Amino acid sequence: MAAHRNFRAIWGKFCALIMLGSMMTACVSADGPRIVPRPPADRPVSSPPPSQTTMPAPPPRTSTPPRSAGSIDPALQQFIFEEWRKFPGKTGVAVLRIDGTGLVGQRLTDLFPQQSVSKTWVALTVLDQVDQGKLSLNQNVRITPDDVAVFYQPLGDRVTREGVVNESIARLLELAITSSDNTANDNLLRVAGGPDAVRAFIGKHGLGQIRFGPGERLLQSGIAGMEWRQEYSVGRRFYAARDAVPYDRRKAALDAYLANPVDGASPEAIANALARLARGELLSASSTRLMLSLMEQVKSGPNRLKAGVPAGWRFGHKTGTGQILPPVSTGYNDIGIMTAPDGTRYAVVVMMADTTASVPERMQFMQSISRATANLHQP
Repeated sequence: MAAHRNFRAIWGKFCALIMLGSMMTACVSADGPRIVPRPPADRPVSSPPPSQTTMPAPPPRTSTPPRSAGSIDPALQQFIFEEWRKFPGKTGVAVLRIDGTGLVGQRLTDLFPQQSVSKTWVALTVLDQVDQGKLSLNQNVRITPDDVAVFYQPLGDRVTREGVVNESIARLLELAITSSDNTANDNLLRVAGGPDAVRAFIGKHGLGQIRFGPGERLLQSGIAGMEWRQEYSVGRRFYAARDAVPYDRRKAALDAYLANPVDGASPEAIANALARLARGELLSASSTRLMLSLMEQVKSGPNRLKAGVPAGWRFGHKTGTGQILPPVSTGYNDIGIMTAPDGTRYAVVVMMADTTASVPERMQFMQSISRATANLHQP
């Protein structure tokens, strides 16, 4: 009997050891979560190593913090990160819920070249002066060949043909915002008091990390490693002069601009400024309506953010496009305000400082951000 009791005791200890081993094995199951290292913040990963070419699926909704009413769905941040990390070059994204809470994105506080996005601040400065009675929308502006700018400028071509053109401030605002006409913008800048007036408007309203450059002519010639001459405003003379600049000099000038853009702005600051515009905090009610209406009439960039906005939503925006020094494109931007059918508004900002992606790839990236914003919207 004693031998039998000893056998039962030994057998019980053996079974307990087997059960403990099984429990330990379950704790390190191969089905447990894998930790995938986040890429460095200073450069998105464009070609992940073969072992990580397939990213793990986003965590299930039950693992994310509960979403409060009137906020941004946490899944939008995850989506933006997944798209951003695959896109080549330095890119910034911001999505801010204007009517509610929440700001998501990547490289939110870095400075990106604005290019024609900066026309937004010129228009706001002019409308602020209209609100103060310093300017009038009906006021005519005399434009001569000495006032013609560079690059896209149908108004400048008309001045070159006719010699002198008179246009109202209202018409110049329309041309500068809806068509991104550089001559219209530079002449609005002139009547408003120049770059210092725009900087004063930005400072007065505390818009944060938004710089304003010297105007189109000086900005674009400086980026190309040139000094501006008014003769460059005619035809394709600017392009011919730029082609004559040695490649090394052009690259050095472009690299310096990208490293510290004189017209730089952060995605977060732009998103906040758009939100304040939408809420009527920057201009009078009538000037706010006019500016938002002009942004909804923009003709440039129909295949950027706008192409991802679904039917039933409203969208107003302003694009910007910089110079190209193959294989790099610079300052490819779009900023806007999306309005859902229920009236909820989002400020959406996508800025590309430099990229080797093709134009269709850039457009698709922008569309993915606006489309995801709409798809993940909840009242």
